[in-house]
Amino acid sequence: MSLQKPTLLAADFEGVFIPEIWIAVAERTGIEQLRLTTRDISNYDELMQMRLRIIREQNLTIAQIQAIIDELEPLPGAYDFMQWVRTQTQFIILTDSFYQFVAPFMPKLHYPTIFAHMLEIDDNGIITGYHLRTSDSKRKAVEAFSAAGFATMATGDSYNDTTMLLRADKGVLFRPPPNVIAEFPQLPVTTEYAELKAHVIAFLNAA
Repeated sequence: MSLQKPTLLAADFEGVFIPEIWIAVAERTGIEQLRLTTRDISNYDELMQMRLRIIREQNLTIAQIQAIIDELEPLPGAYDFMQWVRTQTQFIILTDSFYQFVAPFMPKLHYPTIFAHMLEIDDNGIITGYHLRTSDSKRKAVEAFSAAGFATMATGDSYNDTTMLLRADKGVLFRPPPNVIAEFPQLPVTTEYAELKAHVIAFLNAA
């Protein structure tokens, strides 16, 4: 009789289960530079420093950004997929977004476990900085899950997901842009939740 490891799916949040928050902010405010995401720029600090500079220049407050986020809904099919996954395996969201941004989605998705970062906000409601829990946090989380005895699968869409996808026992891209597909041809690509579900089932059967 073989002893199976417990299993865990780690997933990105934006672009996988919810819309890209910064793109939504760009569309509502007309600030085109805020459309750039980790799908476009691989250096996260460079991307965030650009965003913070624009926010300061435009006097855009956290309240204004949260009002935009409040109007967003999970991507079609995301809720059903997430509820299915939670009946099959342990499930954790690993995001490079921030708790102040993702909070409105929690009740809409039945409060999944999520590891995010924190924003620094001044007395005027302007975002002045950000604090990462740790650098390369997604990869380190997957490494910790593995060290804790889990067989891990990971899924995401962007540059900042690739280190965790490569570190997991199984990594799958979900709706990635062409540049990420081209740079990481070793990772399978899915575009629909049914395809991702099939990968999860195969992973669970093999674990």
